[in-house]
Amino acid sequence: MRDGFQAYCRECQAEHYKARQEAAGRTVRVKIPVPSGHKRCPDCGEIKPHSEWELNRTSSDGWASYCKECRAQRNRASYFKRKYGITEAERDQMIAAQGGACVICQLGPAEHVDHDHQTGKVRGVLCFSCNAALGQFKDRPDVMRRAAAYVEGHAWKPTIVAQGVYRQPS
Repeated sequence: MRDGFQAYCRECQAEHYKARQEAAGRTVRVKIPVPSGHKRCPDCGEIKPHSEWELNRTSSDGWASYCKECRAQRNRASYFKRKYGITEAERDQMIAAQGGACVICQLGPAEHVDHDHQTGKVRGVLCFSCNAALGQFKDRPDVMRRAAAYVEGHAWKPTIVAQGVYRQPS
């Protein structure tokens, strides 16, 4: 209106809006009262104090859209899908199929997804040490075999036959 006010009060306007949306087959979210200093997370539906939210200067209220816990869960799920093309449930199934232990050492807990850097295909779930070792060896089987021979006590160094001529171990 010219005076800057609506023709109807807020409650009547909200009721009219809700009726129009329902007539169009859409649902209107029920407004839940939230005490001052708190916010409702749309993911878990809980009302939590601002201490359990991250700041976000771009949002209208200055707080993130989801609580810290739900945000971390969403980020973790997004990471597995984006990086490895699997869901957390698929990763958990792989861990269960392995008996919860690392495939290589069979001692450590399986926590880290291992994948082929060439193809991107997931190979299994390893403990931190085994996953880091494969990364340090750059996924090269020849280097891993030499490392295994070294650990088992076999000579891995080339032996000198003549000046400038070396024999590689077989």
